[in-house]
Amino acid sequence: MAKIDIFSGFLGAGKTTLIKKLIAEAYQGEKLVLIENEFGEISVDGGFLAGAGVEITEMSSGCICCSLVGDFAKALEQVKEQFRPDRILIEPSGVGKISDVIRAIQDVGDSELVPGSFTTVVDATRARMYMRNFGEFWCNQVENAGAIVLSRTKGMKEAKLAECVAMLREHNPSAVIVTTPWDELDGRQLREAMEHEDSLRAELERLAAEAAEAHDGHCCGHEHEHHHEHEHGQECSCGHEHHHHHGHDADEVFASWGAETAREYTEEEIADALSALDSLGYGQAVRAKGYVPARDGWIYFDYVPGERSIRRGGAAVTGRVCVIGAQLDTEGLKELFHIG
Repeated sequence: MAKIDIFSGFLGAGKTTLIKKLIAEAYQGEKLVLIENEFGEISVDGGFLAGAGVEITEMSSGCICCSLVGDFAKALEQVKEQFRPDRILIEPSGVGKISDVIRAIQDVGDSELVPGSFTTVVDATRARMYMRNFGEFWCNQVENAGAIVLSRTKGMKEAKLAECVAMLREHNPSAVIVTTPWDELDGRQLREAMEHEDSLRAELERLAAEAAEAHDGHCCGHEHEHHHEHEHGQECSCGHEHHHHHGHDADEVFASWGAETAREYTEEEIADALSALDSLGYGQAVRAKGYVPARDGWIYFDYVPGERSIRRGGAAVTGRVCVIGAQLDTEGLKELFHIG
């Protein structure tokens, strides 16, 4: 069984640099094969990657995802038989359409070759220019990505980075977008983001499960011996209305809201926002957590009604704010946490 990961992105976006980082920090112990193609030219990076213990299959007679689609299935089968890898990394030409590569993998129809992550590397400083000049190819790479890893974000103005993310979101509302400079991240964090173990959806699901567990026998952090007597709409002594009783799934009980942000925050801004959740002006928040960039590192926070903790921590792939509760005012929460 081999997992197939695709790395797309325009020439110079940083695909090979990302692959090198993942090989060094995230794929240790796995047998890897890299299939790369630079539009008919012999890859200049072959020597380095071979030195890292990666077998190189050069495909130099055209673009991997157009003229070579026919040979592509044969190449994959050959790689599988010859090397028995755990993971196959495919780095198509910078002007290749990722949808063609995905289709080519699906057409192989081999149950031992499992589609893994589809990642597009986007140079944040040139994204608008590339979209304008090479719209068809750029949009295809962005729209078909499961994760978008931004390169060259270090030192970018906050407004420019937010503008870039908003443009990407227009083309792909669901991909994980990595906005943090790569030198602040470990390769394993990037791999988890690419494989959707570290995504906003996964974060919200974990938080909803935590909130459901906390509320099963607890009310606002206080244990109640007769919790089963609580019905919909009944208030507990802490003044928060609860729409929960046994037998309901978490998604019936709770609403969730989450957002990603590359904005820098201060601890005061986060403290004020968490205090405001206690006012019930934004719905009945029962749990909130997140991590956001600050001028001098990262701020991590946790909230339950009446209690909050704010601490410092290491870099994450992008800033995230997650809130679980009932009747949440999502537009109000966006404003409260300065999103968008």
